[in-house]
Amino acid sequence: MASAAAVPSLASPVEQLRHLAAELRLLLPGVRVGEARETTEEFDRELFWRRLNEAAVKVSGEAMTLTTVFSRLPAPSLQETHTICEQVQAAIKAIIAVYYSLPKDQGITLRKLVRSSTVDIVDGMAQLLEVLLITPAQSTDNNDLISCNNVWVACQRVPRIPRDNKAAALLMLTKSVDLVKDAHEEVEQAVEECDPYCGLLNDSEDNPDTDNHNEDNVLGFPSNQDSYWSEEDQELIIPCLALVKASKACLKKIRILVAENGKKDQVTQLDDIVDICDEISPSVDDLALSIYPPMCHPTVRINSAKLVSVLKKALEITKASHVTPQPEDSWILLLISAIDHCMNRIKELTQSEIEL
Repeated sequence: MASAAAVPSLASPVEQLRHLAAELRLLLPGVRVGEARETTEEFDRELFWRRLNEAAVKVSGEAMTLTTVFSRLPAPSLQETHTICEQVQAAIKAIIAVYYSLPKDQGITLRKLVRSSTVDIVDGMAQLLEVLLITPAQSTDNNDLISCNNVWVACQRVPRIPRDNKAAALLMLTKSVDLVKDAHEEVEQAVEECDPYCGLLNDSEDNPDTDNHNEDNVLGFPSNQDSYWSEEDQELIIPCLALVKASKACLKKIRILVAENGKKDQVTQLDDIVDICDEISPSVDDLALSIYPPMCHPTVRINSAKLVSVLKKALEITKASHVTPQPEDSWILLLISAIDHCMNRIKELTQSEIEL
């Protein structure tokens, strides 16, 4: 009787879903910056991963239940909705609690990966609730099923998270290598496809009575100067591409060293290597974007210098760490020499505009 008497005081199913979605949204900022909880207990790695996997399975199941119940008629009662919302909230808080139990001494890189997965799960569940709010029961709109699948996919990723900081570092370094490789290929393709005189003859033939603007075309000057590289630009692109290529080589070598010599217990040094290597891809992107026409030579020079600074710092940190047993290895000197050569050439080719 007590339970039945409590039902009328409950909010409507829609309001309950809206309230839960808002509560999950409020949890996200804390997860994104959450610190590991202090404990005197010794960390049990096997127990942690078992609990995290079990928590992910529980969230996935609650997402399926939520979708099934609210995608059909009749709509659940107030009490049924209350029970389901409580179960969803409990499952989400449980997986967040497991994440918080992972101490920093297991590696910052590893914690970031676990945190990212946890954020994806919480955000995915909030999205599912929000979609259910606007999707009528038995609707042909499958957004609710898509959102449920997003939660399920996020939960499925949990068992594939690296189990230690070395594996986590290798995963992040591999991503950085792939990003720089993609940037290098994109710029190379853009250079190959660029033809400043493309369509020039057609323009002249189609418009025999031209004004001064098209007279420039007849004289051999393309009119689309903002979309192609001048001869000076093309000369500058060469050392810029070489610098991007050196960035890729640098990351590949560091990844190999971590794979071959990295120690699982040297978490701080591995974190330091990953942190500085994470800066390489964005720096490569900045340089690559500044290469596209219309090219501003001073900007190219500035972005090149920033990339060189990051690369040298990455090599210094790697050289001083345990992953480089022989710091005097010639590959480090060769890479630094190649990087310096590229930068010096870029300085030469941009000096005239810098002096203006």
